[in-house]
Amino acid sequence: MRNPKLLQSSVISGYSAQVNPQAVGLNALVYVFVRLTENSNDNADVFEKAMSNLEQVLECSVITGAHDYLLKIIASDLLSYESFVKKSLGSLKCIASVESTVVLKQTFSKSTFPIK
Repeated sequence: MRNPKLLQSSVISGYSAQVNPQAVGLNALVYVFVRLTENSNDNADVFEKAMSNLEQVLECSVITGAHDYLLKIIASDLLSYESFVKKSLGSLKCIASVESTVVLKQTFSKSTFPIK
């Protein structure tokens, strides 16, 4: 049931299908903490534009703390993730460091919000 009023008011931003990643050969989920060489608008713009153009990057968030960004990456396996890090992230001079956390098992993932 699609609601045009909720779409027009931007409460609903769009519709999509939920795909089982393993069913399409995407078996590695990795969260990546990124620190930029310097916290400037220019570096942020370069980094964010580059991330938006990479199909493996599912999410890119600006965060607080020791790192500047948190990425959610999907890959077919860890070898392809390693290649992604070396070729895609490694080619960006604005990145000072990358720390990866591999998801061993995702127990659940929600795409609904607790709206009352």
